[in-house]
Amino acid sequence: MRKNSTKANRINGEVLRALSGIIREVKDPRVGPFTSVMEVIVAPDLKTCKIYISVLGGEQEREETLAGLNSAKGFIRRELAHIVNLRNTPELTFIMDDSIAYGVDMSKKIEDVIAKDEKIEEERGDIKASTDEGQE
Repeated sequence: MRKNSTKANRINGEVLRALSGIIREVKDPRVGPFTSVMEVIVAPDLKTCKIYISVLGGEQEREETLAGLNSAKGFIRRELAHIVNLRNTPELTFIMDDSIAYGVDMSKKIEDVIAKDEKIEEERGDIKASTDEGQE
């Protein structure tokens, strides 16, 4: 099975949808309420699955959520087997996805640079206006 085949995309989508619901059912208090499944990549042989998750909160909440999900792997895998009918139920690997936090950080940096440029342009305009008045 090729990486970008229709079958692979369909399996990844079904597993992502199922895992999103299953993770909400996990009763471990360490798993944060704002945990999202960002992407799922099931290996072509259906033996392994990488699950990229995002957690709203600080570093401690991310670590606790990752620990809670790793301890609930058996439950999550069993529920996945009941919901998605695959030849093999893949072994799950949870990976923290920091792309949202990275995007927010980059947006803030861009806004800061734009504000700084606007301030410099404003100061240049004030200097130019004052020198024009002095020439008259």
